[in-house]
Amino acid sequence: MDQDPKRKYHEPVMTREIVELFETVDGGVLVDATYGGGGHSRALLSAYPDLDIIGIDRDTAALARPTPDRVRLHQRAFSELGELLDELAVESIDGALFDLGVSGHQLDTAERGFSYRDPGPLDMRMGPNAPHSAAEIVNEWSQDDLRRIISKYGEERFAGRVAAAIVANRPIADTAQLAEVTRNAIPAATRRTGGHPARRTFQAIRIAVNDELAEIQAALETALDRLAPGGRCVVISYHSLEDRIVKRTFAELAQGCICPPEIPECRCDRTPEIRLLTRKPIGPTPAEVEANPRARSAKVRAAEKVAA
Repeated sequence: MDQDPKRKYHEPVMTREIVELFETVDGGVLVDATYGGGGHSRALLSAYPDLDIIGIDRDTAALARPTPDRVRLHQRAFSELGELLDELAVESIDGALFDLGVSGHQLDTAERGFSYRDPGPLDMRMGPNAPHSAAEIVNEWSQDDLRRIISKYGEERFAGRVAAAIVANRPIADTAQLAEVTRNAIPAATRRTGGHPARRTFQAIRIAVNDELAEIQAALETALDRLAPGGRCVVISYHSLEDRIVKRTFAELAQGCICPPEIPECRCDRTPEIRLLTRKPIGPTPAEVEANPRARSAKVRAAEKVAA
């Protein structure tokens, strides 16, 4: 695996916008829950000299790289954020950043098995504690389970056809074969548009391998709970499943009174826990997309903790 520190590990997206969203959090402790190559953290450290960062990543490749001063880096799944903060005796945090999904380094390192364009092993594990490998899912799970995850996590309308093709071609040896089997299962007319025909299936298997959606939900709830008043949480998501979790979680915590309108006085005593900073998600500029096409699908949502 390439550990060359001079090689670009991951191109962070919307760095300027992320720094601006944390402008009121110019000191204290910020959690970078998906540290990766540290690009966002370095930009935040440069902009805010009184900020300290707790970095989290479950990928050993990310932890092997040089770490700036004022960063404490830990190998954890970000759903373990609460446990880590307890171990560090950190009761509250002033900011939390999540850059969800797969990193550029993971996609570009063929032996990690994330890419449908380059041959590699059926792995897709973001860290050693992932509950499954892609090989296990592809070659051992039932056709019904494959159809379910490809439909749910990949939002692939031909999930049934893809699942049947995978089972019919077992054992599948590597990512190149999986991409080809998937491609052949998609109708020819559909293959002509919408990007690579294996994209959705690879996304689905990757999410299942790493239990990503459950990780997001647990980590986001912990981060928002641990935020100090005035602290901010910023999340970058790359597909609708991630964004839906963030949008729903933010909306629920930003909601005030839920009493029926016919009741003249509030009886629920419910008050908002956060204030939305982004009513609609922020997207990258056309110039950024041109320079970094992987930023195209990025959506940023942000919220601020309100005083109790």
